[in-house]
Amino acid sequence: MNVRHWTRGVRWIRWYLRELTGEAEYDRYCAHHRRRHPDAPLPSRREYEVLRTHHRENHPQSRCC
Repeated sequence: MNVRHWTRGVRWIRWYLRELTGEAEYDRYCAHHRRRHPDAPLPSRREYEVLRTHHRENHPQSRCC
């Protein structure tokens, strides 16, 4: 196994773990927030999680499971 394949595998694992833990979602939110509200302060990760939880509770979606 050469270095290129090993590096690709490590990148994939990192991507997967960030998606699984929600870290990537927070990064996407921060990027969106900076574009839409450049002068407003970014919420911390904890504040974001609280906002997301309140939104999900107030806007339920039907799910298969």
